[in-house]
Order: sequence, then structure tokens, then C-alpha cells
Amino acid sequence: MKEKRLWLVFAFVTASFWGVWGAFIEIPEKSGFPTTLGYVVWSLTMIPCALFALHRINWKPETDKRSVFNGTLAGLLGCGGQLLLFQALRHGPAYIVFPIVSLSPVITIFLSLVFLKERANFIQWVGIFLSLIAMFLLANPQVGPVKSESDGIGWLILTFLVFAMWGIQMFMLKFSNNTMKAESIFFYTTLASFLFIPIAIYMTDFSVPVNWGFRGPGLTAMIQILNAIGALCLMYALRYGKAIVVVPLTGLAPVITVILSLIFYAVMPGGFLLAGLVVASISISLLSI
Repeated sequence: MKEKRLWLVFAFVTASFWGVWGAFIEIPEKSGFPTTLGYVVWSLTMIPCALFALHRINWKPETDKRSVFNGTLAGLLGCGGQLLLFQALRHGPAYIVFPIVSLSPVITIFLSLVFLKERANFIQWVGIFLSLIAMFLLANPQVGPVKSESDGIGWLILTFLVFAMWGIQMFMLKFSNNTMKAESIFFYTTLASFLFIPIAIYMTDFSVPVNWGFRGPGLTAMIQILNAIGALCLMYALRYGKAIVVVPLTGLAPVITVILSLIFYAVMPGGFLLAGLVVASISISLLSI
């Protein structure tokens, strides 16, 4: 396969794995295993993927200051944003938080255009524009109780912080890929994820019983490994492809999440979800050209 098409393969693998991950990640939480501890398990599932990545480069990641800084910063932005998202959802309505966060690729696209001088053809731009619309629609919760009240505006500030951090993180991943190996970036991202484990444990409410059985950490590990593999494939997708195309494409992982959720949970999709699925399908087709 030509190298220039590898980005598409890795982008689809990332979207697929993240889509399946998104469909089942709530099962452990509903079984009594908090999302904060789920973060801890996710960090641990990154280890086998990091070992695989290091093996591919003969256990020799770049160790110069620039590489260590760029790789670690990308990891800190992603992992820190995830913990801030947990906090935002504790105090704010999900139907506002998720749509805002889902549009973080806007920042990635802007930074890539300005600093990396990336360009796209007309068809790709249409696909990018439609993908942003689809992400917004697919991120709008249609099922479950809606929180009518929120605690102050702190949650909104946190939401925009996550929006900015994740957008910048994706840019940093592509920026770093221009000067260092994708495997090294993933390795430093994994190390960065460990730094937030104490914070995740501190955020956990242990006054509520925690399910330590298989449906807790065991099932969480099986689901979170999909997230880790998807993250590794994202590194390769950004190595071979443009960030302004790869990021919107992988951001459509909720398409798979929604489809699987409709099948396994027998939920009828609302207008937003149906519109999102249609727009996303068109966008994927255009971005794949």
C-alpha cells in the first residue's frame, strides 16, 4: 500500500476503536466503577501499547529536550483535559458540555493552517465543514435525564478549557510528528498519563461503594485497551496525513458509538442523532477521497 494512503487506514482504525470504546465505556460506571478510577485503568492499558511502540523503534525513543517536551506536553494536554471534563460534567449539563468539547478540532485546523501551512482541496474542505457539524449533532445527548440546573459557571470555564486543551493537543501531536517518531510521542504521552493518576484517585468518591469485581476494573481494562490502541493508531495517522483532515475524520468515532448504542440498548434516535449520522456519512465519504 502506498504510504500516502496509510493515514486513511490508521484514521479509520482509530475511529472504529474509539467508537466501540464509546459505546461500552458506561457499562463499568453503571456497575459501580467510577470514571476517575477508569482513568487509572486506562493509563495502565497504555503500557502494553507503549511497549509495542518502543519495540518498533528498538527501544530508542528520542531523548533530546525538544522531543521530551513536545511529547510530554501533548500527553499532559490530553490527560489533563480528560480529568477536567470529569469535573465539568459533575457540575454542568452534558447536553452543553459535550457539543462544545466536540468542536475542539476547530482549534487544531486553525493552528495547522497557520503554523504548519497545511492545505486541503475543495472536496476535503466541504468534508471538514460537515464533520464539524456532525460532531456537534452526535455529541448532543438525546437519552437519559437532562440536568436542568447547574452549579455556577465554573463548569463552563472548565468546558472551554477542555475544548482548548484537546484542540491544541491534536496540533502538538502533528507538530511533534514532523520532528520525532510517532512511537516516541506515544511513549511520552503514556508517561504523562501516569502523572494524573494521583489526581484521579483524589477525585474519586470512596464514600460510595466501588465495584472491584470483574465488571469493575476487569471489564474497564478490556474496554479501555481499545482507547489505547486507537490513540497509538492516531499517532501513525498524523505521521502520514494532514491534521486538518485526520482530526475531523477520527472525530467522527461517535458515529459507531451511536450505531452500536442503538443496537445494544434498543434506543430510538432523536432528530439530532439522525441528522448527525447522515451528515457524518457524507463527511466521511468526502474526507476519504
